[in-house]
Amino acid sequence: MLQTYYFMVGKIYFSLFLLLSISYFVKAQSFDDGSGSGSFTQPQPFLYTINALNPAARHWSLNYSGGYGQYTVTPLGFDGVNQNVAVKGYLGNRFTLFATMGIGFGTGGNTQTFQQAEIFKDFIGGKSASGFRFGTSLGVIREFSNDIVALSRLNAAYENAAWKLATNVRVEKAFSTVRDKFDVISSFGILRRINGQLFGGVEAVGQDLEGLWESETEGGAKVLVGPTLNYVPMGSRLSFSLCAGPIYYVTHSTVTLFDSAVRELPSNTGFTIKFNVGFNFL
Repeated sequence: MLQTYYFMVGKIYFSLFLLLSISYFVKAQSFDDGSGSGSFTQPQPFLYTINALNPAARHWSLNYSGGYGQYTVTPLGFDGVNQNVAVKGYLGNRFTLFATMGIGFGTGGNTQTFQQAEIFKDFIGGKSASGFRFGTSLGVIREFSNDIVALSRLNAAYENAAWKLATNVRVEKAFSTVRDKFDVISSFGILRRINGQLFGGVEAVGQDLEGLWESETEGGAKVLVGPTLNYVPMGSRLSFSLCAGPIYYVTHSTVTLFDSAVRELPSNTGFTIKFNVGFNFL
């Protein structure tokens, strides 16, 4: 059991080291911006890491996403099949609106719903399609568990014709007596142009990472690391994204108050797969 634990931790640290190494390598490169620029017009290249719209993508889009998961926890996934519809659009003055609603069909036969609304604002950059952007957001979620959660995130992104990098540090406050006072969720994504408008890379999400060094109310630290693909057909209003990967439960508290019930986190490594289809309608 102890060997399995150290093996999982080792894989996580290796994945994070690999992401940091790739990020450093990207900064050291001189990029060719002569192709792949059509990907700038898409609303959301990553599945978990969300940012304000860049100037080339400042329109309104309808996004249909769905996924399947086993041994998962929110927001990394949903146990069963879930489907979501989202609207993302530009409000002016570097403000972006993101609103989504979804329904989940659990493996136990239960059906649950989810809603989220969030406003993003870029404070640094955001005046050209390529380059660095940094901003923040404020929003509210009603989770699958029916808990109401306020959230804010710091978000940064860098894009050019060959590379896309994005990161979020998201802070949540659940209005529930059985949840952490605050929950911090970090995510990072990197995409490299493979050919034409096809990009491939890695996305990682970490939740309750404070569980690595202290007892954690909601069960312990969780990490999702998996490959991701993004494709934008040339001259099309459509865009496609796909991400899948294992969910590692790095630490376990004795019990967790999760979904308003006392239960332990899954002892098995989880798995989730998620896709998104975006359509620019304005």
